[in-house]
Amino acid sequence: MGALAGNSGGIVALTDSQARKAPAKEKDYKLADSGGLYLFVTTRGFKSWRLKYRFGAKEKRLVIGPYPEISLAKAREARDDARRLLRDHRDPAIEERKRKLAAHAAAGAPFEVVARQWHGLQVPRWSAVQTRKVIQAFERDVFPDLGKLPLAEIDGPMILKILRRVEKRGAIDTAKRIRQHISAVFQFGMAESLCSIDPAAGIKKGLMPTPRGGKQPALKTVREARQLLKDMEAGTSGALTKIASRLLALTAVRPGVIRAAEWSEFEGIDWDKPEEAAPDAIWRISAERMKLELDDKGDEAFEHIAPLPHQAVALLHAARRLSGTYPYLFPSVRSTRTPMSENTIGYMYSRNGYSGRHVPHGWRSTFSTIMNERAVKQKNEADRAIIDAMLAHKPKGVSSSEMAYNRAMHMARRRELAQEWADLITEGLRPAHALLGAAGS
Repeated sequence: MGALAGNSGGIVALTDSQARKAPAKEKDYKLADSGGLYLFVTTRGFKSWRLKYRFGAKEKRLVIGPYPEISLAKAREARDDARRLLRDHRDPAIEERKRKLAAHAAAGAPFEVVARQWHGLQVPRWSAVQTRKVIQAFERDVFPDLGKLPLAEIDGPMILKILRRVEKRGAIDTAKRIRQHISAVFQFGMAESLCSIDPAAGIKKGLMPTPRGGKQPALKTVREARQLLKDMEAGTSGALTKIASRLLALTAVRPGVIRAAEWSEFEGIDWDKPEEAAPDAIWRISAERMKLELDDKGDEAFEHIAPLPHQAVALLHAARRLSGTYPYLFPSVRSTRTPMSENTIGYMYSRNGYSGRHVPHGWRSTFSTIMNERAVKQKNEADRAIIDAMLAHKPKGVSSSEMAYNRAMHMARRRELAQEWADLITEGLRPAHALLGAAGS
């Protein structure tokens, strides 16, 4: 417990005039103010504000600073700040020393130095492509403006100005990724006591939204699709991320549906018998989780049922070994009670060389392109409507009862097409259980 060593009663508070006129004497002396604050005058006439207080069982002194650079009013503010620290059982002298050390550290740690330190720590867990792209983005877009500035001097508007330039050249997603990397640097700086806040976090909603409605990059051939999965599964990402990527490719559902998949949605699978066939396995996705028109939410006719090929069932058994005790197949790395981040699979694709070539949502386009081309070549036009149904596309003007009827009528053929698609893109891939060799999740 700390306390100020206050003046005894009857001592009149110091005035600025008295402080200014205090002469040098043969010995150092003090002019008392109040609450333990006093002006210390040396034999050479140098004057400084000091504070006498008790912390624990010891009497201590805090040097506030020179007079007149620090006025009487400012010295009293510093005294009052010390009082607040003592009430919180904190030693003002130690807190001041910590503040000065942090300030010196921050001044000697400009953004570029800290960013390169942070980047170096990520290299072991990133692919070579990701490692190169992140530092290139910093060197191109960030270091020229912020590189020489201490972290503590950088604010949100300065970061936003840089990102606006990136947006203006049409690289909206790149701007978002750069903001995330800048934010990570500040988080690292906070851990190292080089700054106290992350100004990049507060500008997230100020960035331009990703344009909607345009075509997203997607691969168009079976060979390319297989190669992407091989490249991802040879990388350093966690096992659950790789499983999520392959399951996304097999089912062609929307990425948001994959990342928030729950174990309770899967039917027709005996979890205790991973070697047993599951010919009736399905994934029942509620209307609330599907990307449908608002008026259709909650209507059972618009739930989506995905028949699962045996390759998908094998993936689920593999994932079950890692996350079977949690509600979500793919829980967040931060909390098992929340699903995987919406960017996890996309980041894996980008850092392994597929930025601008294929995004997670692109699997829907890849599936549609390849399977529709096969339907045309085989002169089976009826399959094209079924392929649309497998993508959960809602035909215009179709009633709830008609959609439910169509879904039931074509389930057998949907299952055949799902198996045909799975056979095409998994040829040459490792078995599902081999993905469990990846560290992490």
